[in-house]
Amino acid sequence: MKHLQNPTYKRFLKYALVGGSTFAFDLVLIWIMTELFGVPYQISTALGFLIAVSINYLLSRTFVFKGTERRIHHGYVYFILFAGGGALLITGAVTFLVAFFALHYLVARVLVACVVGFANYLFNLHVNFRVAGHHP
Repeated sequence: MKHLQNPTYKRFLKYALVGGSTFAFDLVLIWIMTELFGVPYQISTALGFLIAVSINYLLSRTFVFKGTERRIHHGYVYFILFAGGGALLITGAVTFLVAFFALHYLVARVLVACVVGFANYLFNLHVNFRVAGHHP
């Protein structure tokens, strides 16, 4: 139980909660766009990710990475540039898993998220918000 008091562990749990919530929203957006509006899953995957990751940025800045040294508009530019690359990577990986392993697009999206989520945390901790080692 001692590790629950560790600020690094607490920050990661907050990040996981925010990320999990916005990821669930991402999945709902993808499903709505694909199933209800007939948008190809490749497009809905990219759009859902970019919308959800923008919400994630605001929530992460407020609740997870308090004390960031970067101003909000500068941080968002870094964040969205990284997210744009992430959208391409995620969409490509989902398309690959669907095409070559016949996975459902939402299952593929969940698998890809497991890998990408941790990399995003490290990027935000060290590069975007620059709060590694600082605990407000």
